[in-house]
Amino acid sequence: MILHCVFIRFKSAATTSEKQAIFEAIADLKDVIPGIIEVKYGQNVSSEGLNGGFLDGFIVKLETVEARDEYLAHPQHMEVGERLIGLTDGGAAGLLVFDMAA
Repeated sequence: MILHCVFIRFKSAATTSEKQAIFEAIADLKDVIPGIIEVKYGQNVSSEGLNGGFLDGFIVKLETVEARDEYLAHPQHMEVGERLIGLTDGGAAGLLVFDMAA
């Protein structure tokens, strides 16, 4: 199992509705891309202050490394990813991606 963790620094101009729409689009990928077990998303609630400015994020739980690779290459993932990058502070630099075997 792979946990595909993505942490986000949204542009200050990104609205709550834009954030919700992108998270819903990410969650909807579960119905389109095989191998996705679960999608969770939300705001950072840590009180440690070690988030480096990444205030929001999501985790996609995938069955296997191969499922993760298919997810990454899937056209709908790429489309949603482009939309997400358009909402981040600094484009791709506004994302932190970390994949972990679970």
